[in-house]
Amino acid sequence: MSSTVVNFGLLPPKRTVFLLCDIQDKYRPEAVYFNEIVESASKLCQAAKILDIPLLVTEQKLETMGKTVSELDISHAEGVYEKTKLSMLTPAVTEKLDSLCKGNVLCVVLFGLETHITIEQSAAELRALGLQVHVVADSCTSRTQEDRLLALKRLQQIGCFITTTESVLFKCLADQENPNFTKIQSLLRSPISPTGLTSL
Repeated sequence: MSSTVVNFGLLPPKRTVFLLCDIQDKYRPEAVYFNEIVESASKLCQAAKILDIPLLVTEQKLETMGKTVSELDISHAEGVYEKTKLSMLTPAVTEKLDSLCKGNVLCVVLFGLETHITIEQSAAELRALGLQVHVVADSCTSRTQEDRLLALKRLQQIGCFITTTESVLFKCLADQENPNFTKIQSLLRSPISPTGLTSL
């Protein structure tokens, strides 16, 4: 697939990586729409397993923030990385990212929290590396909706695609004849109630 086509926002699954950012227990009572973004993130994690798309997970300062929430199955992740940096791109994560997709990663699907801190800083570093970044709006949150929405606008300004869980998964499928189409479709049959999470 040519880079020109990818520049319009398609997601070739063999050149795509999912990055799950800091969806940890400590944020549960603090972040807006936390339960809703966990529900969307769960679909992304399950889909990554079904579609054999690499998943990388970060956890911010485990002793303070706790582990990734139990609702998310990350057993198939290529790596789970503790960090203190306010970006996902630690040396270990960057090294692993470079090795995935036979060293040919082109697109990154980014989701988690907080949108205005680690998601934004990670996206900026990924864009600087020349990667296409898809930020999943209905699977990203912050402690306030104001910070979250302004971050999504800034992410657009640096060239990220702002998208939804369903859009990402159908782009990864690409064709109704995909052997995993029915499995992915079944993940999406129970849509989340409208929350305003995709408002920009």
